[in-house]
Amino acid sequence: MKKLTMIIALVLMSAGSAIAQEIKWVTLEEALALQKKKPKKIMMDVYTSWCGPCKMLDKNTFHNPDVVKYVNDNYYAVKFDAEGNDVVKYKDVTYSNPGYKAEMANRRNSVHDLTRKLGVSAYPTIVFFDEKSEVIFPLRGYQNPQQLELYLKMFKDDKHKDMKTQEDFNTYYSAFVPVFKG
Repeated sequence: MKKLTMIIALVLMSAGSAIAQEIKWVTLEEALALQKKKPKKIMMDVYTSWCGPCKMLDKNTFHNPDVVKYVNDNYYAVKFDAEGNDVVKYKDVTYSNPGYKAEMANRRNSVHDLTRKLGVSAYPTIVFFDEKSEVIFPLRGYQNPQQLELYLKMFKDDKHKDMKTQEDFNTYYSAFVPVFKG
């Protein structure tokens, strides 16, 4: 009986930690409002429902405990469907997807106007914004936890502002030692 109680306790504890390991996703409007109260950078996952690498990024990277903790502590995280039908206000302009077709919801659809505004042309793309909601950089393609760690830390600490050339980035990249576990 004592062993059974111990097993149940371990299962419950691990279930609790699995639930806790989620990024706190908000809408772009919510992130912009939160920035006004407590300035933080924004990390926006621009994805589509049909994109395989987007699903891998969500499963492998955005559920990694190290990534979850770092993002939740240092960023406002936004998920944005690049071909979705949401109406979004950014920088006093309202963006929509006038060509959206509901019957195409899980297939390739029309590109959202905000997707175009942000210059996103591949999925997934992670768009980083500064504390004033200005775009810092769109990071294209699938990133594993260690690859994403480099950018999360570089932008959070404003290291990118010291980089004037590709050589500056290469030096930073070469010296970077990831600590996130895979």
